[in-house]
Parts: sequence; C-alpha cells; structure tokens
Amino acid sequence: MSNVTNLNQFRKRRDREDARAKADSNAAKFGRTKAQRHLDEATSANMDRKLDGHKRDPQMTAGSEAARGSQRNSQHGDGDCDNESNDYNDE
Repeated sequence: MSNVTNLNQFRKRRDREDARAKADSNAAKFGRTKAQRHLDEATSANMDRKLDGHKRDPQMTAGSEAARGSQRNSQHGDGDCDNESNDYNDE
C-alpha cells in the first residue's frame, strides 16, 4: 500500500513560495527594507534637530537694533549714570 499524502501541505508550500516570489519582485520594484526606511527617517530627524538648534533668535536679527538696545538698558537700569537719584548721596 502507498503512503497517505496530505495535499494541504503541498498547497500551502506552493502558496508560500508564490507569495515569497511576489514579495521579492515587489521589493526589487518598489523599495527598501524597513530597516533602511527607519535609518533614513532617524537621519532626517537628527539633521532637522541640528538645523533647528542653529536657528537665530528672531528678536536678535540684524535689523532689530532697538530690541538689542532695550535689552541692554533693561539689564543696567535706565541707562543714566546720575548719582542724583540715589538717596544716600543727599548731603
């Protein structure tokens, strides 16, 4: 007597091989692996972060001399060096 053959195993194996062949042709036709996509995304995000880190402050552009002057004056009082406004100099 002959051995019993399970045809489902052959059908499933054939379907897997067909799917693998289709996947290989699509990969060659369309694209990159998942690891390559993730690497490119990470590289792009890193470059964007570095670029954003080098952006200039919009208040401190070359045309905003008034903004720089007001910041300097606010750090050192009103900008006058008079001793008249001090209470301890009233002799």
